[in-house]
Amino acid sequence: MSAAGELRALPGVDRVMAALDSDMPHALVAEAARAAVAEARAAVQRGRPVPSFGDIVEAARRNLGATRRSRLQRVINATGVLVHTNLGRSPLGPRQLQAVVDIASGYSNLELDLSSGARGDRHAPVAVLLSALTGAEAALVANNNAAAVLVTLAAICAGRDVVISRGELIEIGGGFRIPEVMAASGARLVEVGTTNRTSIRDYAAALGPDTAAILKVHPSNYRISGFTAEVPAPELARLAHEHGLPLLYDLGSGVLDHDRAPAFAAPEPAAAQALAAGCDVVLFSGDKLLGGPQAGVVAGRADLVRAVGRHPLMRAVRPDKMTLAALQETLLAYLEGDPGSLPLWKLAQTPEDALRKRAERLAAQLKDRGRGAQAVPCRAVAGGGSLPERTLPSWGVAATEPEPDAMVLQQRLRQGDPPVIARIVDDRVVIDLRTVDPEDDPTVAAALASALSAAP
Repeated sequence: MSAAGELRALPGVDRVMAALDSDMPHALVAEAARAAVAEARAAVQRGRPVPSFGDIVEAARRNLGATRRSRLQRVINATGVLVHTNLGRSPLGPRQLQAVVDIASGYSNLELDLSSGARGDRHAPVAVLLSALTGAEAALVANNNAAAVLVTLAAICAGRDVVISRGELIEIGGGFRIPEVMAASGARLVEVGTTNRTSIRDYAAALGPDTAAILKVHPSNYRISGFTAEVPAPELARLAHEHGLPLLYDLGSGVLDHDRAPAFAAPEPAAAQALAAGCDVVLFSGDKLLGGPQAGVVAGRADLVRAVGRHPLMRAVRPDKMTLAALQETLLAYLEGDPGSLPLWKLAQTPEDALRKRAERLAAQLKDRGRGAQAVPCRAVAGGGSLPERTLPSWGVAATEPEPDAMVLQQRLRQGDPPVIARIVDDRVVIDLRTVDPEDDPTVAAALASALSAAP
């Protein structure tokens, strides 16, 4: 058959679509079929044999599967990373979700003062709660902490110098680099000290008539150890205030107050303690150790927070009503003395013995299904750029069968329904139960049994 004849022998897109018999939207099915036929045409043009109709349909089915997997969907986090950025960071609980439903399913007083009937401030409800929790004079919320840092620097420091230690010019996940954010804000970066050591004299020597602020940044996802030195916040605040300057502190992880947060978060700097130490503005995330939705908090001196709120960028980075609803309930949990009700802290504070019993029960269930698995001790981590050197004791289930290999098994779990995201330890797939809701244990057992028995 000639090349032209081979190309004419390829099926039409409509025929492939009919064979797929998919319940997915017509446009997506058409695109999957079109791509499979185009791939077959390209193969023939390269001199390869004409694929069978069944092969083309199977290629289209794989395309549909890839499209389905690319959708935003629920996954089971079995990695042992509590604040997993790739998996959406902190999960929200029933209380937070109900608040979102209540606010999003109808109208709300988002920007209406119910007392006066005048236009209100969307930040006001959570600002009251943040002030009560941290001692801040004022507060507002951006859509994430990178935005909070950007708009704060733009409002307070644009066109002027901001002094920062070289050891705090950090990069965290997703390419967030402090120097680049500072440049985007219009502030001029003035680096002082060295990577491992910065003294108060270094800061003092860099201050001048063009200095707008001193910026301190929590390193978040790394630690420098050995021959090191940094200037504590109280000492830095005294220097800033002696020169009539504000001290801005990017705390990152979102611990509100050491007296209210679970003990696991104790090594992280907290907003209340930073403000009490003299910091003028603190900035932190809502969806890390705070255990709430994605948000960035700006809290501190009223005049500075007002300046941030008035900046034109603020409208571009302000949070929506659903974020504010979930954040409000998160903050109320702290004020009511019940942060342990938040899913993040429930997971972090699950007793090790409870995890061991669950792991042993799951391993026994898998063995009853004829699959090789055992309960194993492991270590979980905070993740999300928090507590980089701290781990939590945990238990998990490890597959003990030689086939499939760990990479294949991990992929099968990831492509299941629902996807189970596990990790590999010593060439074995481990389901770390520290980050798995107990209600998901049966689903995890079924997913692992299916992945182990799937045809190669």
